[in-house]
Amino acid sequence: MGVATDRPGARLARLALALGLALNLGACFRPLYGPTASGESMQTVLAAIQVDDVVMAQDQERLGHYLRSELIFALDGSGQAGPPKRYRLKMQGSEQVQTPIVSSTTARAEAGTIVGTVRYALESVDGRRVITEGVATSTATYDRSIQRFASLRAARDAEIRLAKVLAEQIKTRIASVLAVKPNS
Repeated sequence: MGVATDRPGARLARLALALGLALNLGACFRPLYGPTASGESMQTVLAAIQVDDVVMAQDQERLGHYLRSELIFALDGSGQAGPPKRYRLKMQGSEQVQTPIVSSTTARAEAGTIVGTVRYALESVDGRRVITEGVATSTATYDRSIQRFASLRAARDAEIRLAKVLAEQIKTRIASVLAVKPNS
């Protein structure tokens, strides 16, 4: 049995087709933290966001404080006077503590899970236009101890970790929207 040979034109056509598909797909991807559609750097656009206080239920304000601090640092961690604020980030959050593991001998919870949910809206600074909105949710677990202060510290560390994850989710979602908006 002989080996089939390609016609020179067919081989060239397949190569042209593959090259054309690669070029078309190459235009579909835009680096998230590269220049935006308006030509500004993403860092400049993110630095133009004013982060309002997070509205939280009573006795849950600490998570709101950590979240706001993480977002301010993530959006404009330079410490320098940035561009004028063009956007306002409003957030409302809640946290819930779950104890999935309870010791059968001591009847004490051995671990805790903090579930954080934040509803956010990015608006124009005058509040007339909503650019994007959504809900970010995450969890952080921690070990509980029979020592009260060790458990409190572990819970606080879990809140800090949770705030960092939520802040990163919100920042990424906002950046993905602002990257494609030419004149937001």
